[in-house]
Amino acid sequence: MNADGLIVVDKPGGVTSHDVVARVRRLARTRRVGHGGTLDPMATGVLVIGVNRATRLLTYVIGADKSYTATIRLGQATVTDDAEGDVTSTTPAGRLTDDGIRSALAALTGEIDQVPSAVSAIKINGQRAYKRVREGESVELPARRVTVSRLDVLAIRREQPDVVDVDVDVACSTGTYIRAIARDAGLALGVGGHLTALRRTAVGGFRLAEAVTLDELERRAPDLVDLPLAVAAQRFFPRRDASADEAKVLSHGGPLDPVGLPGPYAVFDPAGGLIAIVSERAGRARAEIVLAPA
Repeated sequence: MNADGLIVVDKPGGVTSHDVVARVRRLARTRRVGHGGTLDPMATGVLVIGVNRATRLLTYVIGADKSYTATIRLGQATVTDDAEGDVTSTTPAGRLTDDGIRSALAALTGEIDQVPSAVSAIKINGQRAYKRVREGESVELPARRVTVSRLDVLAIRREQPDVVDVDVDVACSTGTYIRAIARDAGLALGVGGHLTALRRTAVGGFRLAEAVTLDELERRAPDLVDLPLAVAAQRFFPRRDASADEAKVLSHGGPLDPVGLPGPYAVFDPAGGLIAIVSERAGRARAEIVLAPA
């Protein structure tokens, strides 16, 4: 039986997040595997995978802030807002100034209302938006409030006459589409834009430096977990240590006295085992999920 815990995978391009989950299921010899936030097939980088009981932590991982490096191509718009889709319009971008490009991107930082990419995994009446687009429907998604806390321009490259490639480093809230930033910058500049490269460099505190490739996992199978459940929880949440009596109450779903920690936080038993993820409300500390073995 494989351990409970998280694996930080460096997802390669050309595979879906679900493909990675399927591979880990086979290698770990367990069905209980999930991921903490989809990456497009074109995208590479940090994909947090949960195994066994750690799949219950993925709700929190999905909600964490993310960081990316990306390349925006100005001068071409595509149906998917990235290089996977057909080009829908071409407008020579050679006349754009560096200052103009920087100010268009600066306008897309902070708290913004962003319309997600039409070719996205968002569900409309129970069906994924990308499926509707591929079936020929025109899809209009409502704007959502997201936060782009950092958008640094790393380089502006003019290697082809009619397009400009802009390398950026982005930190943002969950639910932000980097493809939509490329699209909106292109729209603001009047030339269209799409993403030609995307690499996720961090999810919460999990970073690319600790990510392993699928080939490495293949060699290690079935012993895949890098971050056992208790270690993973300690990395991701504030920590509270419970007495033996408190541990007993909490492991059966009972409430504890509050200690004033902003939640959610992880509660550990005297032996260092993870009992539950807890939040404080209405004067009690209550388990959101109990993770102690039954």
